Amino acid sequence: MARPPRWQATLDASIEEACLAVRLYNDSAEARAFEGFVVHMHLAWLYLLHAEFVRDDVDFRYWDPSFKKRLLKVDGEPKRWELERSMKERWPEDTDPARANLALFIRLRNRLEHRHAHADEALMLNLAGHAHALLVNYESELTAQFGDNQSLALRLRLPIFVGTFTPQGEQALRRFRKTLPADLRTFVTEYESGLDEAVTADPRYEFRLRAMVELAPKDPDAVAMQFTHYADMTDDERAAVEELGRRGQVIVRDRKQPVSGLGRLMPKPAAAEVEAGIPFVFNQSHFTAAWKRKKVRPPNGDPNPDRTNSDFCEYDEPTKSYRYTKAYVNHLIKKCGTTEGFKETTGMTARPKATISTSSPYSSAS
Repeated sequence: MARPPRWQATLDASIEEACLAVRLYNDSAEARAFEGFVVHMHLAWLYLLHAEFVRDDVDFRYWDPSFKKRLLKVDGEPKRWELERSMKERWPEDTDPARANLALFIRLRNRLEHRHAHADEALMLNLAGHAHALLVNYESELTAQFGDNQSLALRLRLPIFVGTFTPQGEQALRRFRKTLPADLRTFVTEYESGLDEAVTADPRYEFRLRAMVELAPKDPDAVAMQFTHYADMTDDERAAVEELGRRGQVIVRDRKQPVSGLGRLMPKPAAAEVEAGIPFVFNQSHFTAAWKRKKVRPPNGDPNPDRTNSDFCEYDEPTKSYRYTKAYVNHLIKKCGTTEGFKETTGMTARPKATISTSSPYSSAS
């Protein structure tokens, strides 16, 4: 049996933390359900991003600024990036809605102290959409980076909940939302005041969902909950949904069916993607030199062609060829972005791309 990838244990820990977070959130008997959700989702995100860094060969340890070759250590172990530093590496732009959502919960976790124990349920009501977005963003990142077979959908169940409330019950919930302590209410208001409207309106920042009870005959082939694609609706149905959307949104995410080689690249397009991401010429010769120096895959004619670095490359038995991962492309872009890194990775001298003069608005490549 092949050895599991280096990142697998970290990814498994991340998924376990996310599942625990959801269980706590959905447990009505848990006194500090929301706080538990925030803490464990914090760990889930931290481990997920660290798994990506391990896979992509990103050094996420802290180095002593006084000694270039000395690691900072805590209890004898290298100090690694906390979630905020990891988040900035993953999303360099602070306008990204997923980053804005995660940053909100990082700051909120730092404020959740024992004096706010009575505010747990009020926080859950006020930030339910943000919490849902945090989980949906995690699921999207998890499956995009590590494949649909890692999806939380394979581990979580649909919760049973009350679909409708009486008008009196709805008013009671509205009154209860106002019991959130003033300092926490101010914290959320001030945080969102610094965000662009396009970010706060994005479902990756706050997820809004409107559920409607359907009165329909029982269908033995139907599931208890279903989603309808916007593109499949009539004009009248779209108008009705848009009217509902003033108070909520229903979001459907397509799930890719199993496809051989999904997300993998052959050498030529992989080299082209690397070149597009760096300021130097990067062709298939450079690509070949890079995998040879890193020993990403065996050389041609090796009796064990399947012994690859599984994080970066896969051997396809039917075609007797190799396919490369997006992680390897990202790794090469990071490494080859400087002249020193280019030389170290390929063994060749970096050659800047030819530039086109832009002195005239009518200039173009001939």
